[in-house]
Amino acid sequence: MHALPFLSALTRDQVDAFCGVANWVQIPKGRDVFAEGDRTEALALVLAGTVRVYKIGETGREITLYRFGHGESCVLTANAILSHHSFPAIATVEDDVEAVTVPDFSLREWVGASSVWREYVFDLFSQRLSAIMSIVEEVAFRRMDARLAGYLLERASHANPIHCTHQEIASDLGSSREVVSRLLEDVAKAGVLAVSRGLIEITNTDALGKIARR
Repeated sequence: MHALPFLSALTRDQVDAFCGVANWVQIPKGRDVFAEGDRTEALALVLAGTVRVYKIGETGREITLYRFGHGESCVLTANAILSHHSFPAIATVEDDVEAVTVPDFSLREWVGASSVWREYVFDLFSQRLSAIMSIVEEVAFRRMDARLAGYLLERASHANPIHCTHQEIASDLGSSREVVSRLLEDVAKAGVLAVSRGLIEITNTDALGKIARR
């Protein structure tokens, strides 16, 4: 109930139905939850950990669509279940996950019969649609150096230095490792960053912020 507060709005019978079909699962880091084209037979409600959802283009370049974690679920999974379609991306565990899963047929029944479940799923759609629209705008209209600077500032708000590889950044931003490495080198030469293997430290936040606003 703490991780999934919407459950407290269910009736006693609805809670009993949930408990009757829900399964608690653990999924280790690095495991693919879904590959593109997979059939989606259950929706995972995450209690702990993080899952990354991304696409791979024909050239092998990746772009992160979104991540979901504590108290969240995957909107593409919910959509695939409700529309009877296959999963359209790849979902991989980034940090060990604990989750409760509910089967596809139960989710379809509950969304049809319960306003609480409908609101939960519609909230998923709303949040992720906004996030994906933001990605489209970033890719289509912003310079790559500004996108990279904004990305680093967001990551640094949680921890500075940032532990990540150039390939990880490229995958999140839908770019290539070579482009990311070149841009990082340029910014490092300007004294804004200190870059080492698997580590990026922001040394001048104001200057990086100016780049992000270009």
